[in-house]
Amino acid sequence: MTSIPSPAEFTLPRDAPSDRRSPVRWILAHTKRYWWLVLIMFVGAIGNAALAAIVPVLTGDAFNAMLNVPPETKVLLPLALIMGGSQILRGILQLGRNFGAELIAQRVERDVRDELYVSLLGKSMTFHNLQPVGDTMARATNDVREINLMFSPGINLVVGSLVFLIMPFFFAPIYHWSLLLTPAIFTVAYMIALRWYLRTLNPITEDVRESFGQMNTHLSESLDGIETMKGAAQEEAEIKRFNINSRRLRNNNIRQGDVEARFVPLLLYYIALAGGLLHAILLYRVGILNIGDVVAYFGILLMLEFPTWTSIWAYSLISSGLAGAKRILELINRETNLDQNSTGYTQPMRGEIEFRNLTFAYPTGEAVLRDISFRIKPGQTVAIVGQTGTGKTSLAKLVNRTYDSTGGQILVDGVDVREWNLASLRSQISIIEQDVFLFSRSVAENIAFGHPGAAREEIETAAKSAQADEFINEFDKGYETVIGERGVTLSGGQRQRLAIARAFLTDPHILILDDSTSAIDSATEDMIQRAIAAAAKGRTTLIITHRLSQIRWADLIIVLRKGRIAAIGNHDELMQSSDAYARIFRE
Repeated sequence: MTSIPSPAEFTLPRDAPSDRRSPVRWILAHTKRYWWLVLIMFVGAIGNAALAAIVPVLTGDAFNAMLNVPPETKVLLPLALIMGGSQILRGILQLGRNFGAELIAQRVERDVRDELYVSLLGKSMTFHNLQPVGDTMARATNDVREINLMFSPGINLVVGSLVFLIMPFFFAPIYHWSLLLTPAIFTVAYMIALRWYLRTLNPITEDVRESFGQMNTHLSESLDGIETMKGAAQEEAEIKRFNINSRRLRNNNIRQGDVEARFVPLLLYYIALAGGLLHAILLYRVGILNIGDVVAYFGILLMLEFPTWTSIWAYSLISSGLAGAKRILELINRETNLDQNSTGYTQPMRGEIEFRNLTFAYPTGEAVLRDISFRIKPGQTVAIVGQTGTGKTSLAKLVNRTYDSTGGQILVDGVDVREWNLASLRSQISIIEQDVFLFSRSVAENIAFGHPGAAREEIETAAKSAQADEFINEFDKGYETVIGERGVTLSGGQRQRLAIARAFLTDPHILILDDSTSAIDSATEDMIQRAIAAAAKGRTTLIITHRLSQIRWADLIIVLRKGRIAAIGNHDELMQSSDAYARIFRE
């Protein structure tokens, strides 16, 4: 069979590389792709603030007109029309600002989610075994959402409020240069207070995100192990554990709320209003300002309310977003030894496998395989046997680089597996495990998972070969029946037969059966055994099993003991020469 290597999912191209050196750089790298939306947001923010400042200016002019003797009422209508027209335009610009910010938020969230998903697909199984699923889900859902909220309403309001903050510097000098004093003092004090606020808030928001991840991890574990928990009647103990995690999250949120409640700029704002009004009144008393000027200046000072009030929670959203970005980036940047080697070897396999002085250890433990050396010829059927914990499954998963060896080499067709293009390597190897994973999709989609373009006839042929066609047709919708997550609606034997059908459909050059018939009754096993024997012809087959019926017809049997090879040979030879092999069947 000619194999055309397909690109691994995690080598999907991105529009532009992201800068992953820090959360801020990473967010900016995603944002600059939508510079035109950023421009819309800033133009809208500046126009909105400038037109907002026109209202108190025109109001002051109206006061002066009415205080004249006699009152100049004829100017009121033009002023009202100008004011109304400016506010209509302001509303349009504000809509543009909000539209730009919201579109940036949605697109950056989509890009971040895609980048994280692609990154997770590219991580090794060692990474996924050590990384809690619940915490990963918290980062992939809640933390990503925090990035969205950081832009809209977070950055949207911050940009708008900062423009409001600088508007008094443009309009106050219209009346008298000394009126710059109040907004200048307020702005300096505001920035100092804001800096202290953010430095206090940032570590707390990180604690909030982390405690949420911990709570989600425990929840995921509890639901995943619900059967074990109920079987041991440990519901109350698990509830107590969850309450501890929930209280930790609550306490961190309370800490955040406490910091937000003691927001100093609120006090500064009201002091600025009082001081600015007093200053304007003093200038009025000496004849420098008139009543309309005082009214207009006070209205301009009221613009400081927007940046003051929004900063209470807008900066919290930014802080939470950056904390979420930090957690997501930490996950993306987590080193993994897995290299897809997109430019590597991509030829069709003959099926030769060789282990040379192989050693393997999981990151958290001692070596489980030591000094493993043997060679499998193309088309041979090899049985790997040994007591539980001797490293049989680990040995099989090294062939397709589910894990990478920590020492020595594994060669497929004389080429080190690390030098193979990972997609090409895995597309030509099929592993059927004891713990079969099925998706919440139709039966046909599950069988065709490794070969999505398969025709219905091919799917049904594979199912018949795996002795699965009969029970599939008993379902109400046959091959279109949607099975539950992990195949919980099926028996163990049914799940394994679907997995075998999946392997038949992909037509691999190397077939690995990891105790794949453990949940099948004897009658069904006899039929599947014949199907496996037929499927094994012309391809290299590794069988991990304790069943003598499967071991007997193997061309080669490898006996593992404490992570080392204890014996190699066929069944008859090993029954005579290997106590370790004979003990397996006596036990």
